[in-house]
Amino acid sequence: MYEGVTEDEVERRIAASHDSVRTVYDYWRQRAAGRRMPTRSDIEPADLKPYLPAMMLVDVVHDTRRFIYRLVGTHEVAGRGRDPTGLSVAEAFYAGSAEEALAAYEYVARERRPFCFCEPYLTPDGWEEREDTVYLPLTRDGETVGIILVYAYTYGFKARGAASLVVR
Repeated sequence: MYEGVTEDEVERRIAASHDSVRTVYDYWRQRAAGRRMPTRSDIEPADLKPYLPAMMLVDVVHDTRRFIYRLVGTHEVAGRGRDPTGLSVAEAFYAGSAEEALAAYEYVARERRPFCFCEPYLTPDGWEEREDTVYLPLTRDGETVGIILVYAYTYGFKARGAASLVVR
């Protein structure tokens, strides 16, 4: 789905995103210190305290589940109406479709570089939402993507209760 998205296009999207997205991205670049991507241990949560509620850590695993929510911030949980921690992105996605959600993670894992999504989409409960979302790769071995740090700024945030979500 995003195979043709160039590094320059991702940079353009990030530059056009909300200030907070650019701040988190700039922090990630600084922590990479000239490497392709930083390690998880290079990221200090205290440095990102104002952004933590809207962050997620997603493990890249080598089984059929592929991407697993490891940590989901409180803002993300409130916006989804449930906590997807421990579930795969395929079973607990928050996008127009599972394919759309997985495509962003696949891009980061395949290209070993950031991705930015900044278009309106229909949520699983039928609400049109606009987010600027940056997906940032982290490595364990210096080569492969082991974790994806995700930060999203939501315009017109709407908290949801679990009862408001419709399963598709």
